[in-house]
Amino acid sequence: MLKTFSKILRWLVSIVLLVLILLPGLVYLTTYHPDAIEDEKIISLAAAPQLRPGQRLKILTWNLQFLAGRPNNNFFFDGGSDPWPSLQTVTANAKAAANIIMQEDPDIVLLQELDDGAGRTHYQDELQLILDQLPTDYAVYTSSFYWLADFVPHSELLGGVGMKMSIISKYRLASAKRYALPAITTDDLLARQYNLKRAIQGTYLPIEGGGKLNLLNTHLSAYAQGSDTMLRQVAMVDRVIGDYAAKGEPVLLAGDFNLLPNDDAYENLDAGSRKYYNKLGTEITPLLERYRSVPSLPETLGTDRREWFTHIANDNHSEMPDKTIDYVFYAGKLALREHYVRSADTLRISDHLPVVASFMLTSN
Repeated sequence: MLKTFSKILRWLVSIVLLVLILLPGLVYLTTYHPDAIEDEKIISLAAAPQLRPGQRLKILTWNLQFLAGRPNNNFFFDGGSDPWPSLQTVTANAKAAANIIMQEDPDIVLLQELDDGAGRTHYQDELQLILDQLPTDYAVYTSSFYWLADFVPHSELLGGVGMKMSIISKYRLASAKRYALPAITTDDLLARQYNLKRAIQGTYLPIEGGGKLNLLNTHLSAYAQGSDTMLRQVAMVDRVIGDYAAKGEPVLLAGDFNLLPNDDAYENLDAGSRKYYNKLGTEITPLLERYRSVPSLPETLGTDRREWFTHIANDNHSEMPDKTIDYVFYAGKLALREHYVRSADTLRISDHLPVVASFMLTSN
């Protein structure tokens, strides 16, 4: 009897040890580990023209919150209990977002938080849902994943995840790359495997006769307060823009920075929202002071600052945007023209509002 029990115990111990040995490898193999810099595919559905010197260029940047829509978007990561969106909600919001894009008719669209292969959004490729609605002159696009895993062992997910940012263009794109951003330093080793791998997505548009316009898309970390993550991510964004600016090349960088523009913006938030931001001062200040931006720092401080609010708090009581966290930064031979946040008819598509800006490619 004792011998039999001893054999069973040894067998169980062996199984446990084997699992403990194999588990780290399994976690690593089923999660995403991008290199510091990676090449990305550019998809051209048809021949696309090149930019011309002196032409006007209109861009739209928008975090689409995985097409979850509003209301009912107070999810577990914000302390809420809303269920994931239905397939009907996802497809309806894809159509609504595409309609806004078609009405604005931008030359370049920069999108963040698009699910692709995620259980929470019924394994839809949300970029494709939008592309299916757009006219054929949006013929070129490229994407970069920043959340990817075969299976996430979290009770609210329990399945595969996939989320990307994408650039859609009417004009030719070249040499797309993904630049890894610094990770949240307070995550433990296991959480870091399953957490988002933030990045800058980069490409450029060749200009007829020579030259190029560098185009960058990004989505910085959320839930990173208590660490120096945001400082390090902003520093990297600064280096990337600065490298192009130092060479005299025009550059546009847009996206969701998850950072307030100034101290006044922090003071105007309710106590529940302040926990997501730095009470000692926003980390985005170097970018706002060094580069031109939409909105500009004066616009975020002026009497019309509410017109530049781009985000709605994710609780069920919020109806209107209360902060600016989405921006366009630019440097080099670009002259800003019309620019605004489109808010009147976009409040129920995402928790973010689209930022629209037009530029002239100048010679000096």
